Amino acid sequence: MNSSVLLCLMVMLVQLWPCSPSTQNSSAQNTALSFTPVRRVKRGWLWEPLFATEEQISPEPVYIGQVKSDLDKEDGNLEYILAGEGAGSFFDIDKYTGKIYVKQKLDREKKPFYILTAKAINRSTQLPVEPDSEFIIKVRDINDNEPQFLDGPYVATVPEMSPDGTSVTQVTATDADDPSYGNGARLLYSLVEGQPYFSVEPKTGVIRMASEMDRETKDQYLVIIQAKDMVGQPGAFSATATVTINLSDINDNPPEFQQRLYYMSVSEEAPVGTTVGKVFAEDRDIGDNAAMDYFIEADSPDVFNIITNEETQEGIILLKKRVDYESKRRYSIQVKAVNRYIDERFLKEGPFEDTTIVKINVEDADEPPFFTLDNYVMEIVEGAMRGALVGAVTARDPDDDESPVRYSIVHSSDLKRLFSINEHSGAIIATEPLDRERASWHNITVTATETRNPEKISEANVYVQVLDVNDNAPEFPKNYETFVCENAVSGQLIQSISAVDQDDSAEGHHFYFSLAQEDSNSSHFTVKDNQDNTAGIFTGKSGFSRQEQFFFYLPILIQDNGTPPLTSTNTLTVTVCDCDTEVNTFYCRYGAFMYSLGLSTEALVAALACILIFLVFFLAIVAIRQQQQQKKPPFSEKMEDFRENIVSYDDEGGGEEDTEAFDISALRTRTVMRTHKPRKKVASEIQSLYRQSLQVGPDSAIFRQFISEKLEEANMDPSVPPYDSLQTYAFEGTGSLAGSLSSLGSNTSDMDQSYDHLADWGPHFKQLAGMYSSHRTVGD
Repeated sequence: MNSSVLLCLMVMLVQLWPCSPSTQNSSAQNTALSFTPVRRVKRGWLWEPLFATEEQISPEPVYIGQVKSDLDKEDGNLEYILAGEGAGSFFDIDKYTGKIYVKQKLDREKKPFYILTAKAINRSTQLPVEPDSEFIIKVRDINDNEPQFLDGPYVATVPEMSPDGTSVTQVTATDADDPSYGNGARLLYSLVEGQPYFSVEPKTGVIRMASEMDRETKDQYLVIIQAKDMVGQPGAFSATATVTINLSDINDNPPEFQQRLYYMSVSEEAPVGTTVGKVFAEDRDIGDNAAMDYFIEADSPDVFNIITNEETQEGIILLKKRVDYESKRRYSIQVKAVNRYIDERFLKEGPFEDTTIVKINVEDADEPPFFTLDNYVMEIVEGAMRGALVGAVTARDPDDDESPVRYSIVHSSDLKRLFSINEHSGAIIATEPLDRERASWHNITVTATETRNPEKISEANVYVQVLDVNDNAPEFPKNYETFVCENAVSGQLIQSISAVDQDDSAEGHHFYFSLAQEDSNSSHFTVKDNQDNTAGIFTGKSGFSRQEQFFFYLPILIQDNGTPPLTSTNTLTVTVCDCDTEVNTFYCRYGAFMYSLGLSTEALVAALACILIFLVFFLAIVAIRQQQQQKKPPFSEKMEDFRENIVSYDDEGGGEEDTEAFDISALRTRTVMRTHKPRKKVASEIQSLYRQSLQVGPDSAIFRQFISEKLEEANMDPSVPPYDSLQTYAFEGTGSLAGSLSSLGSNTSDMDQSYDHLADWGPHFKQLAGMYSSHRTVGD
């Protein structure tokens, strides 16, 4: 026990030793000399949580708390320093005591707390005696913010007739004050406007129905909700929001006719589908809840129909059947309107339908006559005499005055000559005998017209059937091509035949086949009736000869079962064919064709051989000509063409006698008029030689020299073709007594003429006059 007490005392001495003045002085001196920190056994800051109230306005700094070191002996040796957020601006510290003051107004909604650092240093050494300590100054909230509805204005929809307590919507307000301090952010909701239809929960802001409301009475409500902070205490702030509540429709109203009795009318001339009138049942609901269907009660006459106009919800009454004023003049129908979509919750309130009575009067009109039948079917026997009665149609005027009716037939080109009708009685007669085989039915359109009002016309169809009589004998359905071989045996089937009859048999056709009694070929062929409207032709002997008889003509009797029965004789041609026992149709046809031409097989072969020889001879000639053409030189045709070319020189004529340029006699009757000058250059003297040649004959030396020079010129010309060519030079005559108009043979020159008069012709000839004046000057 003594040892433990001693240990405690030693620990206390160690803790208290650094706090003594001598120790402190010694430590300060040692620190100043060596700059080594003083090691402390225990140290600390003393303060309580710091709070500063927001929005405080004071001319003097407001004390909010104190920070203090446990080493502070309050002897002024320590100095306190404040750093961090708001230090020096919002907060200040007493450097001797550590008391902290607020210098400016604070706003918690902008900054709810500040983090600062406190320092404690020795005034003498300026060394810290405590480590820097971080602390927080919280801004204490006051109720300085109003509640706000951030989502407003609100719009909500709720079905009409909803029960009490039905949730409509929820409104929420916010408050910027501190919800953890005081009641500044605690809100209460209340209803300012909207009673007694709605209520609001004070804490949640949920709006509920307070009573059942009918949309048809009022379909929209404006509710004002107030949110107040401070739990509604005095001095609290508040805000309001407007909530627009719409009542949606439900089908809680049945349709109702505004009239219990409707009057309508329809003309008896109105066609089916005509609109008679409209009815309307009003439904206070809207949309699909107001959709309805109209019906005509089952006990009403089945003359009218009703449909619903989807846009206007009207019932449209239509004419279902034609009405007749003379038969019935008034109708009464019961129309029902029924909601299309029914809410079963409201069925207990009654059926969602309504009925009304519609009375419809039929208006009289001048109607056209009507036939007793829409279609008439009549019969007449074919071949009946002209004027035979076919039948009669009947029509009458349905109006009360019963106007007389006149009948007529709408004629086509064929029916006009076959039928006629009595315009008073309506009797139809045949104007000529009818043939069933040409037309078994005739369609006639008959009209009935009022005599008092010809515009009133009606029509009816009359179908006339022509009844058959047995007036057509049976016959072959086609032309049979029958062959029998020369080596055919007796009893061999060579042809099967049948028959057709244009008449119509009620019991079905049945034909009987046999050979005519006068048939001379009855010993050669026989006919076997198969009792099924067919028969077989058989040979009556063995062996036939084409030389003896090429064709056999068999008269076949065909009888029908009509009343009276009719018989016809049909000739079957049997051709003898050069075959064994089996018939080759193609070969037999060929033989029959040759027989019809009168040619034998040997004659045909000879004719074909001649044709073949002629064809070979023709082909040989064509081949020889082609070989001869191939042996010709490649340019033979071109050479011939080139030799036939005539090269003409179109020199200017010598006067009016140019038309005698090719008269050889003119060349021989003239003598030399000029002496020949030796030719020096062909190109320069060709014109003078030509003029001299016009006055000389062919025997002139000048002419011969001209020809020789032309020949030499042609031979020496490298551009001419390397073969002979014919060049013709025309002697254009010796001229006339009036002289030549050509300037080639003129003894005068332009120098002898005067062109001074051109200057007198005006400015248009000024340039021409200048040209000739300069020409004469140069000549001079």
